[in-house]
Amino acid sequence: MKMKTLAVAVAALACGTQTFAAEIYNNDGTSMSIGGHVSVNLNGSDEGNTEVGTNSPRINISGKKDIGHGVTVDVKGEWQLNYLNGGENSFATRLGYLGATHEQFGRVVGGTQWSPYYDVAGVADLPIAYANDFLYDDHYNLGSGRAEKMLSYRKGFEFGEGFGFNLGLGWQGEHDMYDARGQIALSTKLAGFGLGYVYSGGDVTIGTMKKDATSHIFAANYGEYGSGLYAAIVYGMNEYFYDDLEETVQLEGLLAYGFNNLTLSVNYESVEDDKTSKTQFSQTALQAEYAVTPSFYTYAGYQFDLGNDIGVAEDDSWTLGARYYF
Repeated sequence: MKMKTLAVAVAALACGTQTFAAEIYNNDGTSMSIGGHVSVNLNGSDEGNTEVGTNSPRINISGKKDIGHGVTVDVKGEWQLNYLNGGENSFATRLGYLGATHEQFGRVVGGTQWSPYYDVAGVADLPIAYANDFLYDDHYNLGSGRAEKMLSYRKGFEFGEGFGFNLGLGWQGEHDMYDARGQIALSTKLAGFGLGYVYSGGDVTIGTMKKDATSHIFAANYGEYGSGLYAAIVYGMNEYFYDDLEETVQLEGLLAYGFNNLTLSVNYESVEDDKTSKTQFSQTALQAEYAVTPSFYTYAGYQFDLGNDIGVAEDDSWTLGARYYF
């Protein structure tokens, strides 16, 4: 897979089911665009609470310039929107980075960005309403989702017709209770099937002790989400990576089918304390998404809380909403 193809694929994965951006300037190798999405949904639970909410609304501005010698420089800023609660704390940073891409030598990015870890582990994190919660537990610091203050490198390699693999490297310097962290991601795709592995490691201070917070993720997927059959599974083995627990095992699965602008899906996720064999949480969700237009979606979902072993009461939840991409 060539580097420009890899960059497009990673961007699509990171932004979910759809990516839209309105180009507002393009001249002499320099372009600028604005994008994002807003949503409104009605949320409810077994506890009887029903309220109007949102689903990760955001706005972003990006720019790109060809600086010659095969190098394209790009920048992006993205902010979470809060248009409820009286607009208090209306904007919060989600992404902010500077990148440089060369077809032969790869891509380098510095700043707050979607991590190489997420490139592999995010293959089941695609439905609008309910998806992979595990990835977002302290993800800015651990680099499991949007990684803060990260320097990353990505490159695609080809070996013959239709076969290749992608390499991703990520590094975060010492911050807060975390020492410097590193991750390496490997993935490949052939005939609609994708396979990936990622490792993340680095010391974290818990109490007065330093522990190595590590994660090994194995992932597999097939198809394209929203178009026909799509299936994905993610399996993780972790130490001090989730909720400061010594050893955890994570499992995420997604099965979806898209036809006539409608995507139906079922997903499952669980995290288990491998040291005590206690389930931290387990849940499954049934969801439907309908593309009224390519930029306007309606969605509905019901998530079943399958229980846990740590004394937290079960609480099923549901959502019904609409999202507009711009």
